[in-house]
Amino acid sequence: MKKTTIFFTLFLIIFSCTTISAQKKFEDEKKEIGMMLDGFNVAAAKADFNTYFNYFAEESTFIGTDATEVWDKKAFMSWAKPYFDKNKTWNFTSLKRNIYFSKDGKLAWFDELLDTQMKICRGSGVVEKINGQWKVKQYVLSVTVPNEVVDKVVEIKAPIEDILIQKMKQ
Repeated sequence: MKKTTIFFTLFLIIFSCTTISAQKKFEDEKKEIGMMLDGFNVAAAKADFNTYFNYFAEESTFIGTDATEVWDKKAFMSWAKPYFDKNKTWNFTSLKRNIYFSKDGKLAWFDELLDTQMKICRGSGVVEKINGQWKVKQYVLSVTVPNEVVDKVVEIKAPIEDILIQKMKQ
């Protein structure tokens, strides 16, 4: 009985240390991803084209607020270049951020509320650790709509999106 108790106690100590170590690793990775996302937003605000787009993986997707805005990195760069050239970029600051990890820790996904010129928006996406650096694989920007005004917003956008819906159904 004594050997069983000692073995069980030893097992619990080893398991606890392993769990604490894994949690610490993810906390360190969360900080790293948070710093990366903050740098990503600062690069856009400063109209630093190269730095901003270096945060994206080569194979990545940006999904904008308009239903037609789904771009691979190259297409997004082409769309964004004139705004960066004229220093007419966007300035987003994170208000609240959540970060989650795959079991193997190679992928993470996030959602955050952003203070923007469009008021509160939601940024969400997937990041992957590539050559020791976290890179954006997919980024989705959404405009938040308070429930109290959804009907008004739908009324305003319906004429535009009804046409788009019909085109997409064909």
